[in-house]
Amino acid sequence: MDLTSTVWTLLPPVIAIALALITKEVYSSLLIGILSGALLFTGFNPLHAVETTFEVMGSKLGDNIEICIFLVLLGILVSLVTKSGASRAYGNWAVKTIRTRRGAAFATSFLGVFIFVDDYFNCLTVGTVMRPVTDKYRITRAKLAYIIDATAAPVCIIAPISSWAAAVGSSLPESSSMDGFSLFLQTIPMNLYALLTLVFLMWLMAADFDFGPMGKYELEHREDELSSVEENHVVGGAGKVYDLILPICVLIVLCISAMLYTGGILEGANIIDAFANCSSSTSLVLGSFFTLIFTFLLYIPRKILTFGQFCEAFTEGFKAMVPAIMILTLAWTLSGVCSEDYLNIGGYVSSIVSGDSMVSVLMPAIFFLISLGLAFATGTSWGTFGILIPIAVAVFGDAPSTMLVMTVAACLSGAVCGDHISPISDTTILASAGAQCNHMDHVSTQMPYALLVAVFCFIGFLVGGFCGNGFVALVVGVILLFCAILVISAQQKKRAQN
Repeated sequence: MDLTSTVWTLLPPVIAIALALITKEVYSSLLIGILSGALLFTGFNPLHAVETTFEVMGSKLGDNIEICIFLVLLGILVSLVTKSGASRAYGNWAVKTIRTRRGAAFATSFLGVFIFVDDYFNCLTVGTVMRPVTDKYRITRAKLAYIIDATAAPVCIIAPISSWAAAVGSSLPESSSMDGFSLFLQTIPMNLYALLTLVFLMWLMAADFDFGPMGKYELEHREDELSSVEENHVVGGAGKVYDLILPICVLIVLCISAMLYTGGILEGANIIDAFANCSSSTSLVLGSFFTLIFTFLLYIPRKILTFGQFCEAFTEGFKAMVPAIMILTLAWTLSGVCSEDYLNIGGYVSSIVSGDSMVSVLMPAIFFLISLGLAFATGTSWGTFGILIPIAVAVFGDAPSTMLVMTVAACLSGAVCGDHISPISDTTILASAGAQCNHMDHVSTQMPYALLVAVFCFIGFLVGGFCGNGFVALVVGVILLFCAILVISAQQKKRAQN
C-alpha cells in the first residue's frame, strides 16, 4: 500500500514534534519520527526502514556538509575568542557601559540586527558575545534565546544582502520570467511576521517584562542562572575588546565578499545577481576559514595565545558544536524522509492547495497558514517556501502582481513563523545553543509570543487580500499588535498594583 503523498505523510513530523514537546528529549523524538517515516515509506519493513534511515542521513549530511564545517569553524573561532580573554574583556566593558536590563537586552538585539548575513552565524555569535552581559543583568537564557531567535531569521528574511534573499530568489520556477531578487525586494514591506516580530520584541525589551510561560520562567530562573560563558575553556589570555570586535567584523566582511565571489562577481556579474546566485554555505566556510587565519595573525604575534593554546581551541570548538550538529543531522534526516523522493509531504500539500477553488482574495491568508504548518512540521523554512512559491506563481501567473507579491510575502512570513516555533528547526536549535539554554525551555517559552504575532499576521493578510493591498495588511497587523500591547500593559499594571 503506497502511503506517499497522502495525509499519512504528516505523521512522522507530528510524532517527532509531539514527543519532543511531551518528553523534552529532542534526540530520541527526532529519531522515532524518522523511523516512523521510514516504516511508512517501506511498507512497514523494519530492516528496510533502518537502511532507508541511514541512506537518507548520509545523503543529507553530504548535501549539508559545508554547514557542518562552518559550525565547526565558528565553534573554533568562539573558543579562540573565549580563551584569549576577549569575551571576558568585552563583558567587563559592556557591564561598565550598559547600566540596565533594558540596555543589555537592546544591545543584544542590535547586535542580532547587525549580523544580518546569515541566521546560523547570527545565532551562535550573538549568544557567545552577549551571554556574559545578559547573565550580569539576570536576563534568563530562555529570554536571551528568544532575543537571538527573533533577530535571526526575521532579520535575514527582510535583508537584501543575506543568504535568505538568495534562497528566496532561487525558489521561482525555472520557467518563470520574473527576477527573483526583485520579487524578494517587493515582499519586504509585506512580510508581516518579520516586521511585527521585531516591533513586538522592541516593546518587550522597552517595557522590561514578560508574560505567559516566558514570564513564569523569568520569575523561577532569573536569580539562579549564573554565567557559564567560560564553559570548559581555560581563560588566561590578555585579550582586549578589539580582539573580539575585529574577528567578528572581519568574519562579516569576508562572508559577504565570499558570497559575491561564489556568485560570480569576478566573472562580470553585478552585485544583485552575485548575491542571487551565490552559494551561501560555501561562502560561510570560506569566510570563517580566512577569519581563523586572520585571528591567528592577530593573536599569536602579540602573544595573546600561545601556539599550543590556539591548537587546543580546535578540539574544544568542535566539541562545543557536537550537540547542535547532532540535532541538525536528525532534523535534516526527518526533512529528507518527508521530501519528494520519499514520503512527499510537499506533493500532498501542493495537491490540496492547487486543487482547491478558493477565491484569490483568501490566498495570502491561506498560504500563510499552510506555510506556517509545513515549516513547523518539517523544521525548514527554506524548504517550505521552496515548495509554496512555485504554487503561488502557478495560481496568480508569471507576472509580479500585487496579489502574487502579497501571497509570496505570506509564504515567507508563514515559513519564518513555523520555523520560529518548531522544536526541530535548525535556527531554533542554534538559538538554544548560542544562548546555552535548554532547547525545550526555549521552544516552550518562545512559542506563545510567536503565535500571538502570527494571529495578527493572519488577520492582516486576510484583510489585505480582500483589499488587494499589502500595505493595508501591514497597517492592520500593526494596529492589532499595538492594541494587544496596550491590553497586556494594562493587565500588567493592574497586577502590579494588586
